[in-house]
This record gives sequence, structure tokens and C-alpha cells, in this order.
Amino acid sequence: MYLFLKEEKFMYTNFEELERDCSVCQKCKLHETRTKLVFGVGNPESDILFVGEGPGEQEDLKGEPFVGRSGKLLDMYLNGIGLDRYKNIYIANIVKCRPPANRDPLPEEQDECAPWLYEQIRLIRPKIIVCLGRIAAFRLISPNFKVTAEHGLFFEKDGIFYMGTFHPAALLRDPGKKAAALGDFLNVKDKLATIAS
Repeated sequence: MYLFLKEEKFMYTNFEELERDCSVCQKCKLHETRTKLVFGVGNPESDILFVGEGPGEQEDLKGEPFVGRSGKLLDMYLNGIGLDRYKNIYIANIVKCRPPANRDPLPEEQDECAPWLYEQIRLIRPKIIVCLGRIAAFRLISPNFKVTAEHGLFFEKDGIFYMGTFHPAALLRDPGKKAAALGDFLNVKDKLATIAS
């Protein structure tokens, strides 16, 4: 159903059970250095799911995705199109524990953690998934996805519209891409309006 999905299949009936079991996961070494599990935040009955790559330092301390500088920027974009992380979207990551020194999550770490995300997707049943950055886009859209060339475009798979855009941390490093990212978020707003009508 999703790219790189291992044979392991979960069949949870609610988010509480899923988060409880995820909180004691020890499938990869990332659990050894985490402060808090970063399961996700938002309304699990939302039509839209945002997916990043993994928690950073601030997220690890608070237990919530995108709460540092890049999270503040993400919230600005979300608010600009009428979305709120606590009300009408859900935000998760490919991996639920912080990689050391904020490095990219290794492929094997992603493989071990991906079933938790896939189960979140199954329970939420989003109409749109926005991949924040290349790692999320590689995992959920295509391993050949090119953020610079394909950001803002929608790809339909299994009845879900997927879009990749720049990771907010990348926008902080290269502010010249902020206008393009805003265009991507406006595309999300338009797609949501189309789906709702």
C-alpha cells in the first residue's frame, strides 16, 4: 500500500493504544537517547496530515513535532492558509525519536519506525498528505522525488493526494525559497477547497 512498507502490519482501533505501544518501542537504537517520544500532534480526524523527517532537540524535549524555530515558521504558513496544528490538521514524522545531533534518520531507522506512521495514516484516513522535506517525500511519494523540481505538485495514490514541499529548516537556511513554499501552501489550501466541495 505504501512505499517500503514491511510485512509487519498493525491493526489498532484507536490512537491511544497506538501511541501507548509506540512509546515503548525499542526496534532501533534511537530509543536509547530520546528524552521523549514524539508521536504526533493535532486532530486525528483531520483531512490533512503533515509529515516531517524526525524530531530535533526542542521536539525531543517537549515531545511534540515542529516546536523549535522551524516549527514557528511552519505555524506561520499554516495560519496563513487557515490551518491550526491543534484543530484541523495532524503533524507526524517518519521517525518518532530524535536522531543524534539532528542527523538524518538512517534508512534502517526509517524502516523500523515506518509502520507506526503507516498505522497513523490508516487511522487518520487523510485526504491530503504534505511531505515536509526530501526524506518524507522519498519515503511517501517516491525515492526519486526532487524537492526543487516537484515541490507543490500533487500525486494521487490509493485515494490520497500527496505533495512534497521544502522542510521549514531548509527555508531558514535558504530564505530565498520561502516564496515558493508559500505557493505550495496556497496549493494545499486550493486542494482542500476542491476536496471539500
